[in-house]
Amino acid sequence: METAGQLTVGTGTGPVVAAEDVVRHAPDGLAVIDADARFVDANAAAVLLCELHPDRVAGAPSPFAAPQDAAGTGRSGELTVAWEPVPGHRREFAYVLSAVPGQQRWIVSFRDVTLSRLRERRLAAIAAAASSVASKRSLVGTLEVLAQEVARSDAIAAVQVLTVNATGDRLHVVGAAGFRRSPDFFDKLMECRALGARLMMLEALESRQPVVAANRYDAIMADPAWAPLQQLMRHPRWDWFVSVPLLARGEPVGILNAFFAPGRVVGDTELDFLLAMAEQAAMAVDHAALLEWERDVARREERQKLARDLHDSVVQQVFSMMMQARSLEVLVARGLPPTPAEVAQVADDLSSAAQDVLADLRGMVVELRPAAATAGGLAPAVRSLVDTTAARTGLPVTLTLDDPAGELAGLDPALLEDVYRVIAEALHNTVKHADASTVQVRLAVAPHGRRRRLIAEVTDDGRGLGTPDGPAGPAWAGNCASSGFGMTVMRERAARWGGAVRVRQPASGGTSVLLSLPFPTTLLVTPVDPEVAP
Repeated sequence: METAGQLTVGTGTGPVVAAEDVVRHAPDGLAVIDADARFVDANAAAVLLCELHPDRVAGAPSPFAAPQDAAGTGRSGELTVAWEPVPGHRREFAYVLSAVPGQQRWIVSFRDVTLSRLRERRLAAIAAAASSVASKRSLVGTLEVLAQEVARSDAIAAVQVLTVNATGDRLHVVGAAGFRRSPDFFDKLMECRALGARLMMLEALESRQPVVAANRYDAIMADPAWAPLQQLMRHPRWDWFVSVPLLARGEPVGILNAFFAPGRVVGDTELDFLLAMAEQAAMAVDHAALLEWERDVARREERQKLARDLHDSVVQQVFSMMMQARSLEVLVARGLPPTPAEVAQVADDLSSAAQDVLADLRGMVVELRPAAATAGGLAPAVRSLVDTTAARTGLPVTLTLDDPAGELAGLDPALLEDVYRVIAEALHNTVKHADASTVQVRLAVAPHGRRRRLIAEVTDDGRGLGTPDGPAGPAWAGNCASSGFGMTVMRERAARWGGAVRVRQPASGGTSVLLSLPFPTTLLVTPVDPEVAP
């Protein structure tokens, strides 16, 4: 290199090896660039790494930027740059710059970090996908993030994540990167199949094994059977194709399609990465299916509970009203018209019963559509429940709130709903079965070692636990144990968040229902990407 001059490497007693030889044969790239970031000279390693023509190094553009500071002293620390001399041959270099004294030139020492950075991005993508699966409640949001992470971490032109519908006869594009969204993608795919196209993604789904195909872009674009999808899949340009099935509990629930940029060859490391990401996607699909199943069970339970409550209160009251009205009809039919006083008494009884029915119906509406669904948070929701219960039953119900930092206002909506339902069920059973004169509801965020816990407690001064077949008749706990919605459902809701529900009898008597669960910061609401219909 021309900057080497007559420099030599020695021991202090005399020259031993010419510096020019060291430069020429160094394993790392060494080069000189000018103020226009063009090569002046380069050693053999630099020529190989940057894919330069050995006889045309001087004047060739380099990937390294010359410093822009006035002193021209260069930049401190190691920098990174991406270099793609020809399409599909992308490399990443880590480099340092040193200014040549008195010249507008810089010595660059660099090394190829393409593989190490690729591994870092892949690991980061897997971690980001796992975090998304754990934190996001939206399947679309999760798979969108996953598709973008796959595309960003590797030289992948486009990514699709498709899921199988409930009946198993359609695929939906739920996550995508690179290609534009097409709501009729599956319909067009079926058109291609009818025309004779080979659908490798369906082969992967049916065989439950990854499918890898080289030069797939050219094959699709040259095949008339793919005409319905050629326009969609034409841009961005790609080459190799990989389809990996999403397996949950051994069953296929979707597909991850990766379309690699031209020049990229799919090997074991690329396939291992896609398998890892497909596993995360399958976990997200399975988790969403379990949540939907739980919601369906909860909806059925709520319908049954509504039927039970209607039968226990509203139906009986309406039946009583009907019998009172019927008694007047019978008297008139027999020629024994009631006296004004009797009519007034019946009217008063009907009015009172109608008010009770209305109060019960309003209470049921509050339980079915709780204030927990509003942006106010858990405390206002429980306050509304307490006030409504007290007004409906005439039973004094008080609420104690211990949340100085206001953290209850930022709970995850699903957690908020479960806590609210546990309190509502405990309060409902207290009103119906405890024969209490007062009820206290407590909400608190309490310290627990190095962490904190969310506490919800319903305490009454009623007849206590008793036994289901004791002299006092079926007591609160007995009712819960025999009910399909009582303690079992309450404990399931608590266990969903790593908590527990305990029923105990305080020394002063009555019954206490205590819900306790961890309150980590991850339970706080985080922004969720808007769902885009596939």
